[in-house]
Amino acid sequence: MKTSSCKAKGRRLQQYVANMISSITGIECGKDQLIQSREMGQSGVDVKLIGEAQNAYPFSIECKNTETWSLPATIKQAKTNEKQGTAWQIFLARNRVSPIMVMDAETWFEIWQELLELRKLREFKRRK
Repeated sequence: MKTSSCKAKGRRLQQYVANMISSITGIECGKDQLIQSREMGQSGVDVKLIGEAQNAYPFSIECKNTETWSLPATIKQAKTNEKQGTAWQIFLARNRVSPIMVMDAETWFEIWQELLELRKLREFKRRK
């Protein structure tokens, strides 16, 4: 596979993730916006979240769209690029497979606990 094809494949995953975050948060994504797909070859996170976008989605995102995944190396890279006040998150994709997301288990359980508490609060308010 040509280098340009590999980079295009990676860029598609980055744009997919950026667009999903944009759609959920209502914050625009694209060039010169608060949510941006990082250009190929630049160091740092693969989806840049600035200001309000970083507050709405507090994760440092690494994307890999390849046929073989080296999870330990990708986790190391994600941790290296992790911005202060965020948790690392990895999106993995390959041909004919829906993207998956990997993150630290402790972070996931904290998020789940917050979700359950919000559901309980919502149910409590409904009963009033």
